[in-house]
Amino acid sequence: MPSKKQSSSGGNKPSGSGSSSGSSSCSSCRCRCRCSIGGWLKFFAILFALVAPIAYVLEQRLESFYVFDTEHLHDLSKRAISAHGSDTKAIVKYIVDELNERNGVAPYVNNDEEWVFNNAGGAMGAMYIIHASITEYLIIFGTAIGTEGHTGRHTADDYFHILTGTQTAYVPGEYEPEVYPPGSVHHLVRGTVKQYKMPESCFALEYARGWIPPMLFFGYADTLSSTLDFPTLWRTSVVTGREMISNLLKGKF
Repeated sequence: MPSKKQSSSGGNKPSGSGSSSGSSSCSSCRCRCRCSIGGWLKFFAILFALVAPIAYVLEQRLESFYVFDTEHLHDLSKRAISAHGSDTKAIVKYIVDELNERNGVAPYVNNDEEWVFNNAGGAMGAMYIIHASITEYLIIFGTAIGTEGHTGRHTADDYFHILTGTQTAYVPGEYEPEVYPPGSVHHLVRGTVKQYKMPESCFALEYARGWIPPMLFFGYADTLSSTLDFPTLWRTSVVTGREMISNLLKGKF
């Protein structure tokens, strides 16, 4: 009998020791997890405290970073249409040629007509990047067969100057579409969103002013989640990055 008690007592010790060790391990794990979360929260709090004042100051100075003028781009688009009718290629050349002659703009114009596909918000077309910087971009965007999609909600005002074809747009609560023929401008106000459609062939001079880098996520989303067209994504990134860095080196923010 004594041996049984000793055996029983001896058998209980490892069990108690294992339970204590497991409990200690769980507590240690929870402690490390809390410390890790707390560390990340502290990091983001410090980062926000550093970035927020800088972003506020830059936001107040946004206008000083712009080199393109919205009224000039609208007038230029209408004159190009008047001169060349529905000849999109000639219209694009007219626009780029005049931009190259304009003081304060010419140094920041990309004259290499590098067309790439663009998938964003469910719509598909092609674009030629005339200018890309931290606070502005100017592109020719369009398609010869029509498309439709979501505009995206952006950190910049977007001015869509219709060159050929027609664009329509829709906002919830309305019963009629907004219609934009050649020579008109579809202004998508910063932070707003619409459904848009190019029923048939349509090309536009698209100008955005505000914070451009956050808009890139919208431009990449369809590739990463749907098309998986990584060669086009890579080419788009190369051209955009090259133009942004080149303009930064020229002092264009």
